[in-house]
Amino acid sequence: MAVKKKLNRTLKPKSPLSSVQTIQLDWPAFTDQLLPKSSLSPETLLPSQIIVIRKFWTENLCKNYVNFLRTLPLVTTGGKLKKGDAIRFNDRFQINDANFAHRLWTETRLKELICDIGTDETMTAHDRNKLWGGEVIGLNPSIRIYRYGKGQFFDKHYDESNMVSLKTDTAITTSANTTWTFLLYLTSASTGCKGGETVFYPNVDLKKGIRDLALEKLVVKLETGMLLLHKHGKDCILHEGKEVLGGEKWVIRTDLCVKR
Repeated sequence: MAVKKKLNRTLKPKSPLSSVQTIQLDWPAFTDQLLPKSSLSPETLLPSQIIVIRKFWTENLCKNYVNFLRTLPLVTTGGKLKKGDAIRFNDRFQINDANFAHRLWTETRLKELICDIGTDETMTAHDRNKLWGGEVIGLNPSIRIYRYGKGQFFDKHYDESNMVSLKTDTAITTSANTTWTFLLYLTSASTGCKGGETVFYPNVDLKKGIRDLALEKLVVKLETGMLLLHKHGKDCILHEGKEVLGGEKWVIRTDLCVKR
């Protein structure tokens, strides 16, 4: 049943029902399951707002991770909403894991791609910092796992920026801000997932209401192993995760962090 409501700039994900996990996880290795950096190329879908890296993870690595993630104690979100919450209906698991965040940053080509992005266009360090909102130093240690089954979705919302602390390569704890959302898709139509697209509304006029959202939108279809990066915080674009019509949509979520 459709939910009628007025959009407002404060729409944000509902707080998870469960506490953040503190258990130690034996995440699958990346070794020999990633494409070389030369085979990866960041692609801009919307300047300074949305970037994708296709085949960031191989299909085999994604399959290994889905099998591993199925063993985790996921919790179904839902329940009573507070004012300003966006409707989210999925299964999720959240853990603070600085080691895994560091591995995602340093062992998957991501650090090289982010720090070297735009090299062919002679992007300067200043321009790179302007794009990412500062000097990128790693990923948010808050790792979130999302599973969307048939009928599950994430309604229209904005992603907030957060202040975090993380250890850099020098093992020094540094204060940071999150600036871009990191969404790694592990499934797609090729694995049996139908629907579940991420839809952005870059030029929506909130005063006109929901009906006008259909006039202009950017649809990002799921691709197994594709990394989607989009700017969040005060410049975040209104977006949603469409309903999954069949199969399962699996996502690894964290954030790019810049030095504060």
